[in-house]
Amino acid sequence: MRGLLLRLSGLDADAESAVRVIGFFDRLITERAGLDALVRSTSELAGCPVGLSAPGQGLALRADTGGAVTAGPVPARAAVRALEGGVRVWVAREGTPAPLDDMLLERFAIAAAVLLEHSSVPLPELGDPALIELVLSESVGTAERSRALHLLGIAATAPLRVLAATGEVPGRSVLLGTVRAVLSTEVPDVEGRLGIGPLLPAIEAARSWHAARTALRYTSDSEPVVWWERLGGLALLAEQLDSADIAALPDVRALDRLAAEPGMITMLDALSATGSVRKAAAVLHRHHSTMTARLVRAESVLGFGLDEASGRFRLHLALMLRRLRDNA
Repeated sequence: MRGLLLRLSGLDADAESAVRVIGFFDRLITERAGLDALVRSTSELAGCPVGLSAPGQGLALRADTGGAVTAGPVPARAAVRALEGGVRVWVAREGTPAPLDDMLLERFAIAAAVLLEHSSVPLPELGDPALIELVLSESVGTAERSRALHLLGIAATAPLRVLAATGEVPGRSVLLGTVRAVLSTEVPDVEGRLGIGPLLPAIEAARSWHAARTALRYTSDSEPVVWWERLGGLALLAEQLDSADIAALPDVRALDRLAAEPGMITMLDALSATGSVRKAAAVLHRHHSTMTARLVRAESVLGFGLDEASGRFRLHLALMLRRLRDNA
């Protein structure tokens, strides 16, 4: 279907082609398609970016050909059709307009007006945690997420970070299972563990929430706060490995044996974080000489040395994977 309008226009703009365009939108209306589907399908039909703006409902939807529906303003050079209540639909074609563009805009506007009425499902009251759930849900469409953000007083394009916390955190939040999700632009001081998602446009909050939960899995008593942006390739490992895969790794199994010895994992965490025995000893408020015997013991169980960068990297990876398994 992609670019169908251009192909029809290339033949001619006669009644038969116009009827096909009308039928396209009539099917969307008859099937009561969602607003996301309307915008996405129209962009595929037109073969160029299109969008729908309804400021009163917090909607600023757009889609490029073959792309997902996102939030975005009306382009300055777009062809626009206005509806009642400040609603506008637009088509942003580069170059000369296609002969059927006027027909497309007209039917796009009609379909938007009808579907906006069908999709005007009451949303929870302002400040209701259910709104935050909608914002973070990966299963809702861009239109529903935009409306929820609008009711929360957050612009769809405003920068927003999502935090995943095990304790109480100031800010707009909701408890999802055992983890508290927090909408924030800053990172507050908190008690407990905290995974920090990336700063993204608010319409992409679900992606920041997913990243925050990944970061939370890498926290520990010695490192209670983890930023997703600082995980690098470790973030990908969280998507690829399950707990059984991690538990079977020899280095992780060796750490499990060492964990039975009081303070051993804490010492190894400190060594991994600082990169030197002296700095690790300072962090733990011990003299570095008292750590030597324990490090020899750890090396004997791990099967590799910790005095070189390669050994400390291997230790760091094993420690992080063990956290990932334990926080699954």
